[in-house]
Amino acid sequence: MTTHSNNHYFVPHGAIYPVVLSAGLLALASGFIFSVATDKNKDLAYLETPGKWMMYVGAAIILFMTFKWLSAVVVESITGQYKKWEDKSFRIAMIVFICSEVAFFAAFFGALFYMRILSVPDLASFDPLFTPYKDFLGTWPSIGPGGVVLGTEYIPPANFKPMHWNGLPLINTILLLTSGATITWAHWGLIKNNRKQLVIGMALTVALGIAFLACQAMEYHEAYTEMGLTLGSGAYGATFFMLTGFHGFHVTLGTIMLIVILLRCMKGHFTPENHFGFEGVAWYWHFVDVVWLGLFIFVYML
Repeated sequence: MTTHSNNHYFVPHGAIYPVVLSAGLLALASGFIFSVATDKNKDLAYLETPGKWMMYVGAAIILFMTFKWLSAVVVESITGQYKKWEDKSFRIAMIVFICSEVAFFAAFFGALFYMRILSVPDLASFDPLFTPYKDFLGTWPSIGPGGVVLGTEYIPPANFKPMHWNGLPLINTILLLTSGATITWAHWGLIKNNRKQLVIGMALTVALGIAFLACQAMEYHEAYTEMGLTLGSGAYGATFFMLTGFHGFHVTLGTIMLIVILLRCMKGHFTPENHFGFEGVAWYWHFVDVVWLGLFIFVYML
């Protein structure tokens, strides 16, 4: 490993983590695409089982390599390899990463606003003699001109139910907002060198993140089995699952990072003067909270 001094930037040795992690992401994405394709085209039914296994294998690879990579970074940190140069670059990198995530979700919110404000009213305004969507209504939520196929059962548009803001979505909002408060409380404990407050605050944040994911799984089950709300439910269903699904994926990654930070807090890796690993994850978690507020307002309430 490269020797370190205050005048030289630490450069780690080569690693295979990015390559293997990319393979895991490819397997996860490919498996998801195969699974979705089988729902739409029964001629591709032979891809359903391989697609599910690819998703499982890809997710396992991602989790394993994430923990391996993080453990390598932790070893470099606690052995004193990182100084002011590295700390500054980490902060800049985290800011750039969060900005890229802002752009990521901004694109999806833009797609939602485009459908609601422009495309759906335009399609409904066509002359009935010429439009291919004779039963299309320019209202939101829009299921499109037809119904929904749920398994082998056809559900007409009249039986389609949008997701309401009260109930599980409201509970999830309370959970995430509370988790933002608990991680801030834990940060105050770290700054004051209060280890008990730090560990309790992080444990509460992890528990709230897991509770959020459990509630979202219940929400998805209710949507598919009782409400006729699926990925095939027109523009509304596509944007609903696209936005909430990607946010749930980010909450999952954030919860994994919180667990790692909790274990490091319990081992005493952070000090009041040196704890960017904690701060970086806290920044990410607050970003996830803010995105959910946008989802709750524009997807669920309006």
